This record gives sequence, C-alpha cells and structure tokens, in this order.
Amino acid sequence: MLAAQKRAVFVQRPGRQTCVRVCAKVSKKDGEPRVVRGKCFVTKDNIDTDQIIPAEYLTLVPSKPDEYEKLGSYALIGLPDDTYTTRYVKEGEMKTEYPIIIGGQNFGCGSSREHAPVALGAAGAKVCVAESYARIFFRNCIATGELYPCETTVRLCDELKTGSEVTVDMDANVLTDHSTGKTYNLQEIGEAGPVIDAGGIFEYARRQGMIKTA
Repeated sequence: MLAAQKRAVFVQRPGRQTCVRVCAKVSKKDGEPRVVRGKCFVTKDNIDTDQIIPAEYLTLVPSKPDEYEKLGSYALIGLPDDTYTTRYVKEGEMKTEYPIIIGGQNFGCGSSREHAPVALGAAGAKVCVAESYARIFFRNCIATGELYPCETTVRLCDELKTGSEVTVDMDANVLTDHSTGKTYNLQEIGEAGPVIDAGGIFEYARRQGMIKTA
C-alpha cells in the first residue's frame, strides 16, 4: 500500500490497537522545524516487533514513568547478536545514543503491538527512515506520537553505517550523511506529521477540538 493511502486510512479510521496511553512522546512546538540530527542505527529488512521489543517485556506499563523508561532500555534487544554487534541501547543504560533508525523493507512487521514504537520512543528514537513499513506499525507510530516513520525509495540500509552522523530534514524531505556529504530524498510525511508533532492522536484530537476537555 502506498504511503499516502496508509496515512489516509490512519487519519480516517484509527483502530482500537492505536489506543495505548504513554507518559512521554514527540511534542514539537508550533513553528519549530521538523529536523533531527544525530547518529543513526542501521538495520536491515523485515525487522519485526519481537525484535524491537520481545514479548517478555510487554508486561511493562508505558503510562507509568519508571516502566516507560525501562521499556526503552530494552528497545531492539531482540536483534540477533551475531548480525548486530552494536546494541541499540548499551547494557546498563536507559537511553540510546542513536536518535535516528535506518531500516530496509517491511520495518515493524509481525504481531501488532503498540509497545514497539513506544519502546523506541522511550529509548530516545526520534525518527525512523525505511524503504517500507508494516501497516500497523506505521499507524502505531503516528497514534502514539513516539517517532516519525519516514519513507524513502533509496536503500539507505546499504548506504549508511551505524554511528554515522546524519540529519533528517522532514521539511525539505532530505536526509544528509555528514560523513560523505551525500543527500538522499525522502517521501513527504504528509498528514501524519501534524499528528506526531502534537504527541499522538489523542493530543492532536484535543487540539483540534475533536475531544472535549474539562
């Protein structure tokens, strides 16, 4: 399904699976550029939700601040050690040094679990750039407001290396690799952007007057 179609489905028909309440998320001030700079963590194709956050950690409750933080410490812990010798979150640490995740095709596939984008956001991820996403993971990123799921037609997971300093400019729709100076085109974030800017679907709905506030 095309990105625009996925976004349209999300905006019009948010499902029950998008109703996780968390205690922290992306929250961009009005007028602030949608730009993220930092080290990237590179993954390959078909990174599933069990690799992002194994089922054994789903008992952690994101609405509790201490458990939200602990959930982040386990982000991407399910990746195979023989393929990924660098851990996304160092052992004993609570936050990652990689705010930008690079993926291949079908990022976030597997079982539907809102804890996947929540864990990444809790770890300190701000944006993921991949060739394609599993539909439900894409929707859950937007609904929770935890990170921006950007798409590109370029196979960046073969172009970039973990630890490279990059900038993801979602206003100009460009990713810049500062180690080489190369730039890569991104697809527009579209209607998903304002929802994530607000911090997720519930906060967006409140700001738009869709939900009455006390």
